[in-house]
Amino acid sequence: MRILPASQRQAMFEIYAFCRAVDDIADGDTQHADRLAALEQWRADIAACYAGMAPAALRSLDEQIKAFDLRQQDFSDVIDGMIMDVVATIVAPDAATLDVYCDRVASAVGRLAVRVFGLEEAPGIALAHHLGRALQLTNIVRDIDEDAGIGRLYLPAEALAAAGIPVGTPDEVIRHPAIGEVCKALAREAQAHYDASAAIMARCPARVVRSPRIMSDVYHGILTRLLARGWQAPRARVRVPKAKLVWILLRHSIA
Repeated sequence: MRILPASQRQAMFEIYAFCRAVDDIADGDTQHADRLAALEQWRADIAACYAGMAPAALRSLDEQIKAFDLRQQDFSDVIDGMIMDVVATIVAPDAATLDVYCDRVASAVGRLAVRVFGLEEAPGIALAHHLGRALQLTNIVRDIDEDAGIGRLYLPAEALAAAGIPVGTPDEVIRHPAIGEVCKALAREAQAHYDASAAIMARCPARVVRSPRIMSDVYHGILTRLLARGWQAPRARVRVPKAKLVWILLRHSIA
């Protein structure tokens, strides 16, 4: 984030802190009712910021809300995405539900971020739509083993059916010989979103899309490595090498 000016950097730290807090609640090991209550408390606290009564703990976030005209609905959407993971363990959602999930946990964060970066409204919303989905779909095809370990499976039911994979437990699904077909299909969908986001960024001033370009390059590198590795078990964890990350940061710092 140090590529950003100090004011934007502080705003992004506050957004990140919010996202981390609600994500930790959703992935916690307390009772469902307690996690739901904690998430709803966050919703109430965010609403209080917009009502001019920010809780003391959120005064720094409240300053950034005002400075960058961040939208209450986007914070609420992120909370709704976390709630989706709490109210029921997600296993093979239909494609429409998966898209809603991606919008809430990723694109909604993007809608907050593009206001901080200074994009104009229409291209900013479009970029958040496509890049958020690209990043989240990349996460999904990268993390199938980790997700299965906690009983979750985000691969869509339609793609599983097309590959002839019955919906069983997440562990059973990811061990199926045709699992690679499903992950490749999602990877193609992610690639389409990367392409769409790249086209949007090409039409924007370089200074306002520097951070989104870095995120796109890093995650697209992960997707490329996943496709090269495949999904045949055992699946080695894929990361972007540190030298590649440094190159990406340097390239965008001088753009």
